[in-house]
Amino acid sequence: MADTETDRHRLGMATRRAVLGDAHVDRAVANMTEFDEPFQSLITEAAWGHVWSRPNFTKRERSIVTIALLAALGQDEEVAMHVRATANTGASREDVREALLHVAIYAGVPAANHAIKIARRVYNEVDAARTSEEEK
Repeated sequence: MADTETDRHRLGMATRRAVLGDAHVDRAVANMTEFDEPFQSLITEAAWGHVWSRPNFTKRERSIVTIALLAALGQDEEVAMHVRATANTGASREDVREALLHVAIYAGVPAANHAIKIARRVYNEVDAARTSEEEK
């Protein structure tokens, strides 16, 4: 980051870590370059510090809304990332399913169908990792 870290940036980073997890954020920070640093600062302050940190919605509610919006927009990688983040936000698989049913009606069946495939893949990966950990 440039010269000083703002309070909004610190709040955003804390919220980003709470939602996405330390490992994800640590990878993003480690992979940051001079080119994309302004973008990373922008999303940390604006998305995470301004929007996700607001008290009006719970993290669960923001998670559901975010997944629906990303699915409607066809943002596959972001859908997968936010479905993974539901482990930290409290949004259940049923919440995600309901959000994607809304996407089908309001944004189109193809968008919802694709997002459902992404969510299923993510949940299968999560379940496989959990099973692998339990077997150790």
